Formats: sequence, C-alpha cells, structure tokens
Amino acid sequence: MTLTPTTHTTDVLVIGWGLAGLVAAGEALAAGRRVVIVDQETRTDFGGQAWWSFGGLFFIDSPEQRRMGIRDSLELAREDWFGNAGFDRDEDAWPKRWAEEYLQFASGEKRAWLRERGVGFFPVVGWAERGGYGAIGPGNSVPRFHITWGTGPGILAPFIAAAEQGERDGRLTVLARHRVTALTTTDGSVTGASGDILESSATGRGEPSSRQVVGAFSVEAGATIVSSGGIGGNHELVRAAWPSRLGTAPAHMLTGVPAYVDGSMQAVSAAAGAHLINGDRMWHYVEGITNWNPVWPSHGIRILPGPSSLWFDATGSRLPVPLFPGFDTLGTLAHLRQTGHDHSWFVTSRQIVEKEFALSGSEQNPDLTGKDLGLLVKSRLAKGPTGPVQAFLDEGEDFLVEDDLEALLTRMQQAPGGELLDIERVRREVIARDREIENDFTKDAQIGMLRSMRNYRGDKLIRTASPHRLQDPSAGPLIAVKLHVLTRKSLGGIETDLDGRALDSTGSVIPGLFAAGEASGFGGGGVHGYRALEGTFLGGCLFSGRQAGRAAAR
Repeated sequence: MTLTPTTHTTDVLVIGWGLAGLVAAGEALAAGRRVVIVDQETRTDFGGQAWWSFGGLFFIDSPEQRRMGIRDSLELAREDWFGNAGFDRDEDAWPKRWAEEYLQFASGEKRAWLRERGVGFFPVVGWAERGGYGAIGPGNSVPRFHITWGTGPGILAPFIAAAEQGERDGRLTVLARHRVTALTTTDGSVTGASGDILESSATGRGEPSSRQVVGAFSVEAGATIVSSGGIGGNHELVRAAWPSRLGTAPAHMLTGVPAYVDGSMQAVSAAAGAHLINGDRMWHYVEGITNWNPVWPSHGIRILPGPSSLWFDATGSRLPVPLFPGFDTLGTLAHLRQTGHDHSWFVTSRQIVEKEFALSGSEQNPDLTGKDLGLLVKSRLAKGPTGPVQAFLDEGEDFLVEDDLEALLTRMQQAPGGELLDIERVRREVIARDREIENDFTKDAQIGMLRSMRNYRGDKLIRTASPHRLQDPSAGPLIAVKLHVLTRKSLGGIETDLDGRALDSTGSVIPGLFAAGEASGFGGGGVHGYRALEGTFLGGCLFSGRQAGRAAAR
C-alpha cells in the first residue's frame, strides 16, 4: 500500500536534534525564520547524544586556566592543533580553514557566548590528551579541558529552551519519529526532504526504538541542514571505514553512543551530491569497560584515567613510551590493534582508582550533572571512589579486585582472554615499577611524567594519586581492569565551506544544503584531521551549528 505523505513547508529544515541541530535551529529562529526539526527517535531523546556527554569544552587562555596558573595562547593552541591533526591531503583544504576559525572562536567569543546563555564551568581545568612526544607532536601542551557545570544536559539546556520557546511561539515544529530517506532536489538545489514516519515507541532515553513504518512525510524548505551525527552506533560502518594504519578492526567492540547514531544520512546526503571526505578518520577509545547497567546494546563506558596505572596488552607486555593512560588515545589504539587482540589491561591500586578514575558520561557524574556541590565535595575530595566508580568495582564484569599480586594475577589469567597473559612478565613489571617508585630519581618515564603532572595543582588536587607502590597494603587492594575498544566519533563527513554549505565532488556549493556537527566532521569534513584534542567535539557542534544556522537563515 502506498502511503500518502504528510507535507510540511518551512524556511529552514534541520535533520537531527542533537547539539549542532539545536544550535542551528536556534540561530535560524533568532533570525526570524520558521524552522522544522525532524528526528527518527522519540521526543525523549531530544538533544541527541550530547545529553550523554561529560560536557568537556576546549577553551584557550580562559579565566579558569589563568586562575589555575596555566599560561595558554592562541599560538600555542594552534601549534598543538595542527601538530595533532597532521593534515596531509588535498581534501584537507576546508578542514584546515575550519581549524583556524575554530581556534579563533575558542580563544575569543566562545566562552562569553555560552556564559550569556547561562552555561557555567567547573573551576578545575582538566588535562586530556597529554601527548608526550615533543613540542610539535600530538597532544595538549597545557590543560584545556573545561567541564560544563551540568555536563551534557547543562550545555544543551539553553538551546533546548530556545527550541521550546520557538514551539510556543509557533515558529518551530518538532517532528519526532520522522526518518529522512531522501533529500529533495529541484533544478540542482536541495529543497527539502522526505521519508518515513515510524510508529510510536515508549522507550527511555538512549534505548533502541522500533523501526516499524506507519506513514510517510515530506518537508519543503528554503534551506536544509544535515546534523544527524556520525556512525559510532553502527559497527558494520565502523569496520567498513576502519583504516589499515590503525591495524585490523576489532572483532569485539563496545558501543559508546546510542544505536540511533547509525550513519544513515551519509548515503542519503551522498545521493543528493554531497561530497563525503575523510571517512577513514575516526576517534575510538581504548579504555572502554562493559556497562554493568546498559541502556543500549553493547553499551560501554570510557574510563578517563589519570597517569598512574600500569597498562599491559593482552599478552602482558607493558605499553611503550609515551602510551600511558590519558596521553595519546589514537596512538594507543593503533599500537594495541597491532597486537592482534581486542583487549588490554590496567593494573592499579584502589588509591589510584579513587583519585584517577573518572567515568565519561552525564549519568556517571551525578554531582556535576545535578550541580550538587555537597555531593561534589563528598565524591571528589573525600576518601574512596565516587559512587558510579564503586558500582563498577562491585558489579562490573571487567574489574578484578584482590589483596595481593599473586591472587590478582591468578584472577587475570582465569578471566576470558587471560590465557594469553605472560604472568611472569606482568609480575616482573609490577615489582620493578614498585622498586623504582621508592626513589626520588627514576629511569621510568611514566613515573617521571606522573611527578611532573603533580606540579599542576589541578592534577594534584583531584586527578593524580600520590606516587606509591602498587603493592603497598595501605594503598590496596590491587585492581585489574580489562579494557575494550569503545566506538565513539567520526572525524570525517560532509565537506563544507565556512558557512556550512555542503560541497559536491568538484568543490561547488550545493544550493540549499548545509551540514553541521559530526555529520560534517565537526566542520568542513574533518576539522580535527587525524586526531582530536578532546573537549573539541561539543565545541565543534556549537561552532558548526552556529555557522550553518546563520548562513541558512540568510
């Protein structure tokens, strides 16, 4: 039976209601335009995957940095960004221009623009992606990771509020359960979209919803913005795009984003002429742990580790310098994929876990997400792990806890995949590391870096444990954590100019079509190049959404 489509007409159509889509919609509304937002999920998921985020944002020379004694500058950040990105392709022309513009935004009006909307920030600046190679190599030279007060929901709040006000004013229509299957093209211009209406689904936020079709729709629009996210929830697409430079794709991966992050708009956009670039650039984590209380299939959580835990591959070989916890995400991923095994191990102590293990995700940080100062002080400064970390210690299948090293090694060997471990090698590394820690001098680069990091008072206060022997009974018990690859971000996408206008394979603008957020590689088709500096994904959604929304409203 052919379904008669429900037709809508608007000035600006936004496909995808994540952070980039909401920012774009807000800019179009502020310019006086009528807006329609469509998304395949239920209204419960309004805000998309940004709701689940830790809320980290990249700023340059912020008041928070200056109060922490951090001397940052646009020049230093540019050196870090381009050393990290490694742009080396002809198709990096627009991404490089986006990088320059984003750096100006992050060092200029970004913070004030957010503060005007009521967004606040945790005063202690984090140091993610520490690098460890050299002054012009990958990594952040200084701490730049600013946590939003309220985490992901906190960064979304003003843009959700603007959308809801637009609905009350009658200028914004939100169409949930509307899945776009085609962009409409008229005389070479994109003039809207069409697709399926899906049946109602009583699912909670992030939970997989029905894909049963009950109707059809079309939207006629003067401008169409694709802000539908990446491919991290679709392991088939992730494996198809996996580059040989990162080794072989894992047979087993955890999923760091809901199932609706399925990449379905990639083919739809390409069919309308959009040029997809840098699809082999991606950002996945190697510190993934199986969620003991999953929301979506294969739900994994990332440990945001401090620098103290010993890191071993599946065979028990310690990871080489500078692949310490928190130093180089993609370098560690590439190294571990060369081992031929899908997991690795932390060996650590309870004292390290309680100080250095943060868990990514709004739901894993109730103190910051709920803006609860009392809980914040209790969970971050008092003795013992935070409540969510303790829950993983108690319930998580990847956590092994024992009072002594021999018992821990036996448990590791008995765990799935543990038969690969050279137990004698792990034992020797732990004992040697403990011997080194007893002296103020060391040849162990990880210990030297740990002591250096504690010169930054933010690290000393809440992110690094006092150096100690792993086998020190007062720091125990000992803990081993089995780690998995966790899918997360696409670093490539639809090629765009600085206005977010989608380009075709010849570099020409496709009239009427725009892209923002992860769908556009966070700007231009890949603003990060090969590597991200962290705190730049939400920021890329903010900036690219703002650019596209303003341009689409003209």
